[in-house]
Amino acid sequence: MTSLARPKRYPQKDPDTGAAFAELRTLPDGPRRRELREEIVRAWLPMAHRLARRYHGRGESDDDLRQVAAVGLLKAVDRFDPDNGTPFGAFAVPTIIGEIKRHFRDALWAVHVPRRAQELRAQVHRAREELSARPDHKSITVQDVAAHTGLPVEDVLIGLDAQKTFTALSLERPISGEETHTISDRVGQEDPALGLVDDREAAAPALRLLPERERRILYLRFFMGLTQSEIAAQIGLSQMHVSRLLRRSCDYVREQALSPQP
Repeated sequence: MTSLARPKRYPQKDPDTGAAFAELRTLPDGPRRRELREEIVRAWLPMAHRLARRYHGRGESDDDLRQVAAVGLLKAVDRFDPDNGTPFGAFAVPTIIGEIKRHFRDALWAVHVPRRAQELRAQVHRAREELSARPDHKSITVQDVAAHTGLPVEDVLIGLDAQKTFTALSLERPISGEETHTISDRVGQEDPALGLVDDREAAAPALRLLPERERRILYLRFFMGLTQSEIAAQIGLSQMHVSRLLRRSCDYVREQALSPQP
């Protein structure tokens, strides 16, 4: 009986682009240099894609991860100096990984989060995945994550909070259990002060014509919310006098606001 043996897995062999890099350094900018640069990039692109696959399932699509890795590869090709004696693969890997990590740090956060909180979020996320994969998996507590990572409980809580800011909910997302309402239907309310904007603009010219004392009385009453007695105490008048000044000032401002403008 013939058995199907598992195929052997050989390590990926790096492409030999030493001669191409040596020639690339001698070429001025032009068609041949661009063609040779593209050949080097195509040769190393599978390696860049393998690095991108390490970040699968972290909130970014595989296609976008491959594109970011390709950008990192292009930067590595342009910065590489073959005279340093470092193989291109050893030089390119940290450059590509750095580009991917920078993409996660700068492009995927819905809200700006301090670098420290981003790092804690990654540690906490990884710890929760590792704890979930254990055979004795149970409900994971903050204390479990702290013990697994060696982080203080406070740092674990910061990492958990940072997870909430990694992505944002769309305002057009339907509310759970309600097919006809979205989150935007429950957010915000009409500002009652908006209805006063036109009235205040119409009253402004007349207010500027009032004596300083009357303007102050109106300000204390309608902007600071003081009672007539409190205003009287501040101004040094009787409450009755303040009442008359308020009524007279309001009548004047109203008449000026409603009168036709020349």
